[in-house]
Amino acid sequence: MKIKVTLVRGLAGKRKDQKDAIRSLGLKKINNERILEKNPMVMGNVEKVKHLIKVEEVE
Repeated sequence: MKIKVTLVRGLAGKRKDQKDAIRSLGLKKINNERILEKNPMVMGNVEKVKHLIKVEEVE
């Protein structure tokens, strides 16, 4: 199973752990998209920054 994550809000003023989570998902700028494997590491980072990203399941 894969998920598509899109950064929809900027990182200005966010905590370092949230910025690190976004970077580990491979996102840099607003509207960046990545397709990632759904695994515990990725889902933990998604949960940490769910208010900054949009997540969609991909076939």
